[in-house]
Amino acid sequence: MNSKVYLYVFFVMLSAYALSGVNFDKWMKKNKIWESRILVMILSFALGYLLTNFIYDFLEVCKLF
Repeated sequence: MNSKVYLYVFFVMLSAYALSGVNFDKWMKKNKIWESRILVMILSFALGYLLTNFIYDFLEVCKLF
């Protein structure tokens, strides 16, 4: 269980870093900076969750953990 927490933190940070390269301002209304940041935060948590569960289940099936 402890390793899954570390995977969550790692993949949330990785997805936040990856999403920082996307310009969400083009798709958002003008002067909606906070909404764009909240969207990036929500997407990074969602991607981190999905990536963590995929990697954890994959390693569990392969019996590497």
